[in-house]
Amino acid sequence: MNDSTNDNVIAMESPEAVIARVRDEIGRRGLSQAQVAREAGISQSSLAQLLGGTYAANPRKMTVRLAQWLARLSQQRAQPVMPQAPGWVSTPTAERILAALAYAHMAGDVAVIYGGAGVGKTTAAREYAARFPNIWIATMTPATAGVTTALEEVCLALGFRELPGGGARMQRELVARLQGSEGLLVIDEAQHLSVAALDALRALHDATGIGLALMGNELIYARMTGGTRAVWLDRLFSRIGRRLRVQRVVRDDVAALAAAHGVEEAAALRRLVEIGGQAGALRAVGKTLRLARMMAAGQGTELGADHIAAAWADLTGGAA
Repeated sequence: MNDSTNDNVIAMESPEAVIARVRDEIGRRGLSQAQVAREAGISQSSLAQLLGGTYAANPRKMTVRLAQWLARLSQQRAQPVMPQAPGWVSTPTAERILAALAYAHMAGDVAVIYGGAGVGKTTAAREYAARFPNIWIATMTPATAGVTTALEEVCLALGFRELPGGGARMQRELVARLQGSEGLLVIDEAQHLSVAALDALRALHDATGIGLALMGNELIYARMTGGTRAVWLDRLFSRIGRRLRVQRVVRDDVAALAAAHGVEEAAALRRLVEIGGQAGALRAVGKTLRLARMMAAGQGTELGADHIAAAWADLTGGAA
């Protein structure tokens, strides 16, 4: 059923029929009204009134959205099931990242982990946080480059229910929370931070003795070692106890991920190694594997090099 046919069916179906189908879907799948309302893009109170027969306004607009939700469910069921990605996969590069995080954590020191995108820095940090208590990951963006906004992200990572007003007060509250925690603060995408924000994080480390790991691309380290800004980062640079540059993944990284997805064909592994050497590295390999497994499942065949090539072509718009 194409989109125009779906639109015609939705337009022709009565509100009563749509509501009856929604009730059936909720009962059959054990869904909550909150979940249905969220997925359909309507308020939970409107859905409750529609299902209870007490909706006072014209229900057409609401039931069109519910019909669209039902159509999307039907479309999803018609597609091959998207295979679940494997859980944590230990790779040589991941173990190097874990070791750098462990050093910063146990020594109460500063580690800088930097390099290319998609090499597994964030995944490794999340795995480390899953293994030990008091590991906090704050992810920065261009919108959190300043001192106050960066400290807000750290507060949120620590689970503050209410954000203290102003950067100075946040700094004091964070010091009070972090002192004696024996924890590790991981700052992901740290290249987005201003010099002043980096210095504020350095001050947190100095005041509390917690481990601090700065993760990002090549820019985060380059800013500390060269150019006109280097002098302002001397206080932080002199405190770095561990530097780890992860420029690209190695063949064994790709092989470990491929094995976790059940890849056995040598030609398929060779193609994945080629993909891992391009932009995006393991992230690109993981996306390719998921789509390739979906294609193989839809055909009822074993995953092979042809599926890898087709999936990569689909993800890159046909680029080699």
